[in-house]
Amino acid sequence: MKSILFALTLIVCMSSQAQNVTLDYYLPTDVTYNQDIPKPSEILGYIPGEWHVSHDKLVHYMTTIAESSDRISIENRGFTYEQRPLLLLTVTSPENHKNLSEIKEKHLQIISGEVSESDLNSMPIVVNQGFSIHGNEPSGSNAALVLAYYLAAAEGPAIDQMLQNTVILLDPSFNPDGLQRFAYWTNTNRSTHLNPDPQDREFSEIFPGGRTNHYWFDMNRDWLPVQLLESQARVKTFYDWRPNVLTDHHEMGSNSSFFFQPGIPERTNPLTPQLNQDLTEKMGNYHASALDSIGSLYYSKESFDDFYYGKGSTFPDINGSIGILFEQGSSRGSGQMTDNGLLSFKFTIRNQFTAALSTLKASLELKDEILGLQHQFYRNAEKNAGKGAYIFGRKGDPVLTNELAKILKQHQVELYKLNKDETINGKEFEANSSYIIPKNQLQNRLVEAMFEERTTFQDSIFYDVSAWSFKHAFDVDFTEVKSVNRGEKVDSPELKTPSDIVKSNYAYAMRWSDFNSAKVLHKIMEEGIRVKVAQKPFQSATEKFDYGTIMIPVQNQNKTGNEIYTLLNSLQKKNHIKISALETGLTQGINLGSRNMSHLEMPKIAMLVGDGVRSYDAGEMWHMLDYRFEIPVTKLDTKDFDRTSLDKYTHLIIPSSGSSSLNDSGKTKLKDWVKDGGTIIAYKSTANWLKAEKMIDFKTKKDSVIAKNISFDERSEFYGAKRIGGTIFNTKVDLSHPLLYGYNDSELAIFRNSNLMLEADDLSFNNPIQYTESPLLSGYINKENLELIKGTVPFKHNSYGRGHVMIFTDNTNFRAFWLGTFKLFLNSIFFSDQM
Repeated sequence: MKSILFALTLIVCMSSQAQNVTLDYYLPTDVTYNQDIPKPSEILGYIPGEWHVSHDKLVHYMTTIAESSDRISIENRGFTYEQRPLLLLTVTSPENHKNLSEIKEKHLQIISGEVSESDLNSMPIVVNQGFSIHGNEPSGSNAALVLAYYLAAAEGPAIDQMLQNTVILLDPSFNPDGLQRFAYWTNTNRSTHLNPDPQDREFSEIFPGGRTNHYWFDMNRDWLPVQLLESQARVKTFYDWRPNVLTDHHEMGSNSSFFFQPGIPERTNPLTPQLNQDLTEKMGNYHASALDSIGSLYYSKESFDDFYYGKGSTFPDINGSIGILFEQGSSRGSGQMTDNGLLSFKFTIRNQFTAALSTLKASLELKDEILGLQHQFYRNAEKNAGKGAYIFGRKGDPVLTNELAKILKQHQVELYKLNKDETINGKEFEANSSYIIPKNQLQNRLVEAMFEERTTFQDSIFYDVSAWSFKHAFDVDFTEVKSVNRGEKVDSPELKTPSDIVKSNYAYAMRWSDFNSAKVLHKIMEEGIRVKVAQKPFQSATEKFDYGTIMIPVQNQNKTGNEIYTLLNSLQKKNHIKISALETGLTQGINLGSRNMSHLEMPKIAMLVGDGVRSYDAGEMWHMLDYRFEIPVTKLDTKDFDRTSLDKYTHLIIPSSGSSSLNDSGKTKLKDWVKDGGTIIAYKSTANWLKAEKMIDFKTKKDSVIAKNISFDERSEFYGAKRIGGTIFNTKVDLSHPLLYGYNDSELAIFRNSNLMLEADDLSFNNPIQYTESPLLSGYINKENLELIKGTVPFKHNSYGRGHVMIFTDNTNFRAFWLGTFKLFLNSIFFSDQM
């Protein structure tokens, strides 16, 4: 008992000591400080580390210090989904600020080749320092407070030289919404006298946690897809300046120390130049020296990697820059006991600040080499650029094609619009929905990275996905041509406004292949207009209509013919879809009054969220329905589920792991609701729970290879190689099945990041999607799993009472950019009764 009391007393004493530090704890002593520059405590009311800074206070301090210093200018580049500003501080010498536009213009000439290599030594280096893209990894953004003060207030020859030769783009919060969410949590749960017990509530956030943005996205995966508002702002900053170094300050497990790149060498993307890694390692020596000076433990090269170009620390590497990941062991609050002793929040801030300064020192002292890397990267790109071009497009879907074009233009990829319809290598490319990418352009290395198919790798372990080919993600036709001379250059992708619909007094037909057709269908239903779906193809006198065509009768509606025409005409133009007038029900194939024209009810959608649900998957579905398609979805929390009425909902989406947290009462309620006609759309691991509850049945295939001749040290690699962490596979599809309405190709690329392999049904018509016998398109999979996946299915459906249960083995809405399989999810909602 005495030993326990002594330990508790020691913890309290250590906690008090951790609190009683001043700003001097962080700051170097080899400079003096301008007393006219406000310290963080003068604006916040506390020294950084005593409390977690909320985003509004972070904005207040950054705005104040910019007003106080002629070294700093500040801009707001836009707003998050929760309307928080996306600030950027530009820090350099007062003299440089007077000529900033000229400095930027000359710096960009490194890319274009207008500056010779011999001129580089007279140019400043550009360093983009970004913090806390995961909001509950807050030591970065809190260190940004100290960094901003230091850069504004420090005085002496060394700081003057650094500022004269460096332009610093300081992004104090990559993720304002997540930072605010986490600061609220830890600040409202911390004790006055800090309690470092890891089991305290302060260290255990509630769903969804502060890691993600408003829609629960991991934004450190969005640098390449740029689907999120925050990403679009920071990627624009990157290309506006083309920084030479970009740092990304993170946190990791509390029992860890401090990591800086390089990562594991064998896991570097082959498209990244070796010089990039060599310079990253040189910079690592500066980090090591700086951390040595304050006695902090660290490591490098032993984990993480530089493979997926959608991460902040890897994206710069395919753009002639150097990306650097910092990972600090997290206090996850004000301070907690760890394997390394008491880990205080202030200590984590000091390490991040120290690494920020070592980055600036390394960048300055290696300036000529780093500028040379950028110059060399683009000269090599010019020299090795191939001839000819790529063409991509999707017949009948200009919006989807345009979405891909918008991503490419955000990455400053040169594009041309096809000027006439062409059939190339057996594929039809329409002028209004096809683009040309010349190979001979400065961004050709990035284009290669975005569209390549890779199936061989040095290593079998990946920190993130092993494949992300955008041609498969968008399900576009993609081919090579010898000549670019078939279109006009595109500055900003724009869609041609459709012509007015021909007015009909009988009916209209809306093709389902258009990307925005689901959005328009829901708007029509919201207006109370009756609609039907064609379960077989038909043909008017002038046009063919495929499976899934939406038919809107004019008569016997709650609106007049003129009102229906006005609504449909407006929706068509706004959403760039195709709606056709039908003058008679006597069509070829099925007639408009056929029993194969099935009535549709407006879906009322709910989704299970909360403890036990994978927030990433839930957020991607929420973002897709709410933000992209403007379809409401009610989020039902697992903790309240047994007290929630399901009567008003037709569909319940259960993301991965969703139902495992339901109690017996909730499970019974769910079963009764489905039996009465409800539809479950479930993902990934939820399938196993539904099977256990006998709501759906399936057989799985599993790898039976055991670890023979594997040493203890090799065990992680053995099991890691079995994991499908993000790979693209080919499937054959049944276009007549309601799940595939709107598709027009008999094959479809599917993204997988799970090992759930479902055996096909004996009845072939119950297998609307099935992996082919040669399924691997791009990415890593071991030999055993590749054999197992052949002929399996990623989707199952069965009836349960009067309702439906559907399962997907993988997320069809992956990271908001896998647009090619969006329609599978939408079809499972709108056409569940037709299955």
